[in-house]
Amino acid sequence: MSLKGRLSQVFAARIRDRGFAYFRSNAVEILEHSESHVDARVKGSEGYLVRLKLGRASLDVACTCLYFEKGEACKHVWATMLAADSRQYLTEVDQRSRLNLRFDEDAVSELRDLADTQHLLVNNYGQANRFRSTPPSQISKQAAVGEVGTPQEPEPVWRRQLSLITNTVWADPDPVPDDWSSGREVFYLIDPETSRTSGKLTVEIGYRERTMKGEWGRIKSQRIPMSAVSTLRDPADQQILAILSGARDGYWPGYDYNYASYSLSNRFALSTTLQQLALPLMCATGRCVLRSLEKNAELRAIEWDDGAPWQFWLALQPREPTNEYALRGVLRRASEEMEVASAILTTQGIVIGPDLRAARFDSHGARVWTEALRKSGEFRIPAADSNDLIAHLLELPTTPKLDLPDELQFERVRFPPTPHLIVRKPGYAYSAQSRLEADLLFDYQGMSISSWDRREGFYDRNARRFVERDREAEGGAVELLKPLGFRSTRNYNDNQKLHLSSKNLPRAVKTLLGRGWRVEAEGKLYRNPASSSLSVSSGIDWFELHGSVDFGEGLEAKLPALLSALQRGESMIALGDGSFGLMPEEWLQKYGLLASLGVASGDHLRFKRTQTGVLDALLAARPEISCDETFARVREEWHNFKGIDPIAEPSGFVGTLRDYQREGLGWFEFLQRFGFGGCLADDMGLGKTVQVLALLESRRCHGEAKRNGDRKIARKRSPHSLKSSVNNGSSYSETRPSLVVVPRSLIFNWQQEAARFTPALRLLNHTGTERTKDSKHFENYDLVITTYGTLRRDAVFFQNTEFDFVILDEAQAIKNVRTESAKAARLLNGKHRLALSGTPVENHLGELWSLFEFLNPGMLGAASVFQLSTSGARAPDEEMRTLLARALRPFLLRRTKQQVAKELPEKLEQTIYCEMEGAQRRQYDELRDYYRASLLERVERVGIKRAKIQILEALLRLRQTACHPALVAGGLGDEPSAKLDILMPRLSEVTEEGHKALVFSQFTSFLAIVRRRLEVEGIDYEYLDGKTRRRDLAVERFQSDPKCKLFLISLKAGGQGLNLTAAEYVFLLDPWWNPAVEAQAIDRAHRIGQARRVFAYRLITRDTVEEKVLALQATKRELADAIINADNNLIRNITGEDLMLLLS
Repeated sequence: MSLKGRLSQVFAARIRDRGFAYFRSNAVEILEHSESHVDARVKGSEGYLVRLKLGRASLDVACTCLYFEKGEACKHVWATMLAADSRQYLTEVDQRSRLNLRFDEDAVSELRDLADTQHLLVNNYGQANRFRSTPPSQISKQAAVGEVGTPQEPEPVWRRQLSLITNTVWADPDPVPDDWSSGREVFYLIDPETSRTSGKLTVEIGYRERTMKGEWGRIKSQRIPMSAVSTLRDPADQQILAILSGARDGYWPGYDYNYASYSLSNRFALSTTLQQLALPLMCATGRCVLRSLEKNAELRAIEWDDGAPWQFWLALQPREPTNEYALRGVLRRASEEMEVASAILTTQGIVIGPDLRAARFDSHGARVWTEALRKSGEFRIPAADSNDLIAHLLELPTTPKLDLPDELQFERVRFPPTPHLIVRKPGYAYSAQSRLEADLLFDYQGMSISSWDRREGFYDRNARRFVERDREAEGGAVELLKPLGFRSTRNYNDNQKLHLSSKNLPRAVKTLLGRGWRVEAEGKLYRNPASSSLSVSSGIDWFELHGSVDFGEGLEAKLPALLSALQRGESMIALGDGSFGLMPEEWLQKYGLLASLGVASGDHLRFKRTQTGVLDALLAARPEISCDETFARVREEWHNFKGIDPIAEPSGFVGTLRDYQREGLGWFEFLQRFGFGGCLADDMGLGKTVQVLALLESRRCHGEAKRNGDRKIARKRSPHSLKSSVNNGSSYSETRPSLVVVPRSLIFNWQQEAARFTPALRLLNHTGTERTKDSKHFENYDLVITTYGTLRRDAVFFQNTEFDFVILDEAQAIKNVRTESAKAARLLNGKHRLALSGTPVENHLGELWSLFEFLNPGMLGAASVFQLSTSGARAPDEEMRTLLARALRPFLLRRTKQQVAKELPEKLEQTIYCEMEGAQRRQYDELRDYYRASLLERVERVGIKRAKIQILEALLRLRQTACHPALVAGGLGDEPSAKLDILMPRLSEVTEEGHKALVFSQFTSFLAIVRRRLEVEGIDYEYLDGKTRRRDLAVERFQSDPKCKLFLISLKAGGQGLNLTAAEYVFLLDPWWNPAVEAQAIDRAHRIGQARRVFAYRLITRDTVEEKVLALQATKRELADAIINADNNLIRNITGEDLMLLLS
């Protein structure tokens, strides 16, 4: 056998393919060889030296390539082995002993030294190669005159190219002389004895030719050269021999090396497919005969029978009077029957009958039976052992067809099995840490069988029932394992095993249990949840939620343990008997979010009375939850609440509230009555500040009325039927002021609105270095205004000061629970708490926790549990968001402009696309291509999370360039800009027609360029950014001065809290990730008090990242309107697909 045949398993298939390509392209040059070694050079990207050396039981190999240096069998060694085989080198190896491949490291060093001295790794076409392309007759002449030993000039290119051809010419051996006579007649000799032994049809190629007397001589055996096949006079012989030769291994040494010179073997062992393909053709020639051991036996041609295939049957027949059964083998097809012993030959695919007619044979594993019964004939079985015989037959890997008498018939059944996976650590230590072994069994109602078992089923002797395996179901189970990371291998005993990385085990167990599998790992059983239960009971001032999940056999997990496991991110929970239960994902999806709002107490969860709404929402969605009489009564009272009645504004309020604003006052009273805090989340521009001022004026009037002995608040008369008193339970301290915390930019707005609508309110601005930290001083005021920054600095002082109302304006400022602002806000001491925010949820539902922990401490449970239950893979689905909305609905009041302010003028929004040209387009494209290459490479290397800073920088630079090249390159901004070419004429048109406009940008450097352009054109404007100290003066001038037509505003500094109803036009110069921020900017003009239509224009540069931002705004909505209208901060959760879109 060749080196290739004996060592091919050592080399990976891809390595063999690449090595064969080298061999076929004559890249292997034999430098030196003997009976026991070969030195060669293989020309690839460099020249690599290879050595093959025969040892006693090994082939020692070496190569100078880096792949070999890493301990891998390389393509250069394989290519050299093929070359050695083709030249019949290294043929002294013992064919009977096993040949191992051994890496010879010492030889590698020797080869590297040799390469360095001869410069073979530098020059692929050095002196050694010149010999290879030189005719032998010239080599001695060159050597005689000293050419070999002297340095040579580099060969010209044409000579190198020519050498690739001449190498092959000189390497080819002389063709074998063709002595095959065209007058010979080919015969196909069937060898029955060899065929019976191997099970394959053995055919020997023979020939006969005429003698000197003109008679046919006897048949002889001889190889036929391939060059002679096409000269055979019978085309059928050409076809048959082509089929037989085509069955050879494509890597056969020398096959492509010298195709014409090799001769066909004269003996072929045909597989089942080739038997049924080639034998009919052989029979059709009339020269397919049985080989006979007798010297002068008559040759009898075999005929082909193209009928249905024969099938093998085992017939069990009673034999009287011996009380025995006879087991005999028969061949059957349709109504025909043939004794096995009478057939001349049976192979895996062919039967040749006594009449020398050959036909197809559907053996179904019967070859061993046919041979055994052909020799021994039938054999007898005592009647008492007949059932044992049937059991033995049915448990064979392949069972022949059975012909049984009536008294031995049995039932056949088939049903799908239950897959059973057993996972354990392997018995060998080197992979114990990372790789696990697994066995896959199939349980057929208590009878188990391995997936590797070849048996076709089980035989129950007592019930005389045969359970057939459901191969389709088993195959589906095996296929399910592949995407879960399971891989199958064979060991040295050819036994198959499944392997799995330990990191994939949790996901696999979870998936398989969900499909109804039985899974054991490390000797522990994993269980599926069976059923669950929930109930509510009452305490003194709390409610208890009891719940459990049943895992069968009396094993259950209590609700607190389930939620704790969920919080730890576990997919399994330990059960009492040491087994593990699969976390009930669907059940936790139903109940986990709301149930997690309670506090674990023993085997149940405890809820405060203030969380009645949470429990009520849970029960309303899941009627199967039981509750005791006390909680049922509390729920009934909750449901009997008749709703919110509008309340008229107090007499001290200057102006008239709209209907929805009066409903807001009624909602405030509802919160006071039940002792809740709430968030007023009205749309921007609907007067949240005004409603709170009306409330605070009502509180002032209430205190004044109490001091005067009047228990009612004086309110304005209204044509509507409105409440005119506040519940007596809403007590008011005559000395306790209210506190409102606002962003610094809104101090002026609150002061202005209070002076306009509630002039009687005594207001204190508690900011700046002159502020007084004295709670007694606060008693002289009705309302204290401070900023979030001051709140952080004075946190201890505020904590020890009592307030009537504590109000947070733009309350999204405390959305991050860990910030100092959020912590300081939760420490405030107020009898009532309110929050104002048009976007209480900007990024994710977890922000609700911080808000409600301020409003109603403990209502949403622990922060960590709520965050876990509302983020990532466990984010609530639409149904759970609806439940959460139901639970929080009493504490969140939101009205949109479309709902309540239909008298507002129309707002028209339009996107204007700008086309970059020339230098700006080139600069943008170059920057985009640079970042696309560098970013995608970095993301692939370190992951998208660790590349966030670079991503933000890239997107910032691209967005700046889309606005104006100077924002990145620097300069005065005199370069052309597509946006400025669109913006400036429109601003001129707006101002000339007497209108006012707001111009927003997040880039103050872009606004600076616009300012210079306006000054050049003599257009008056106001400007506001984060550095502007007297915002009130800028706003007042724009609102009242008819000469000031434009207001340039930084989006971050002026996007909220400003009332700019003098403007009719709004220009957004660049898009922001969060569309809610853009909406806030537009609503500076489109709000209560606006009497004219508002036109809003977004300027977007075409074919840039800005277009992609718009696309992401439309597709990356995370939160449902069922809870609150808000949009996602897109950059927070950017994905790899998003990045590809942005950089496209």
